[in-house]
Amino acid sequence: MGPLTRLAEARRAATLRTASDSPEAHGAGHTHRDLRGGALRAAVFGMSDGLVSNVSLILGTAGAHPGAGVVRLAGLAGLFGGSFSMAVGEYVSMRAQREAFEHEIAIERDEIHRQPESERHELARIYERRGVPRDLAEELSARLMADPKLALDTHAREELGLDPDELGSPLQAAGASFATFAVGAVLPLLPYLLGVKGTMAIVVAIVVAAVGAVAIGAALSLLTSRAWWYSAGRQLLLCAVAGAITFGIGSAVGVASG
Repeated sequence: MGPLTRLAEARRAATLRTASDSPEAHGAGHTHRDLRGGALRAAVFGMSDGLVSNVSLILGTAGAHPGAGVVRLAGLAGLFGGSFSMAVGEYVSMRAQREAFEHEIAIERDEIHRQPESERHELARIYERRGVPRDLAEELSARLMADPKLALDTHAREELGLDPDELGSPLQAAGASFATFAVGAVLPLLPYLLGVKGTMAIVVAIVVAAVGAVAIGAALSLLTSRAWWYSAGRQLLLCAVAGAITFGIGSAVGVASG
């Protein structure tokens, strides 16, 4: 049996021991959802941000009764301004995070080049702490360190918790943030884009926003495993509170002249 196979068996045994000792252990066949990617989470929260942000802006403006054209302009400004803001923020944060990860990996690459024996011992100790027998950990670490690329990949994963091939794309993150925010933001704007006017436009905007809030809340239940009606009701309540407050402010302030 090769060292890699032996390592896999050793780590599998350690994992099974940990699972059986845990008070949260489940019966055979139980599986957990993979929540690491975050794509669904990002999409749902992006739409939620867009919906709450723009329904508050639209109802706040509509509360002052300035005319449908002004509300439409405010809604469009909120949609594009918010979408660009989200996209730029996501791009900058993702770019900074990626550069930080790349810096850490570069440091690790330099350490492997300058102190290969020290890095080999470090890798062996990591495997030992995870329950791998010492002789197997030493043998495996020596084989891994023999290949510089594999050594760097292994150290990045085991020591830094990073996958060098999946550090995230700032452009993709920015595009996704723009799109998901825009989807949520356009919902309460629809009646004004379709030419509905007056009180009817406000009513339709509220109804559309409420349906959107319920849908987003139900989608959130896929992440939290809470009852869909609970997540939907919570999202609807929060959206309603935000819209009601801004509508009240708009009504109180009105359209000032001069």
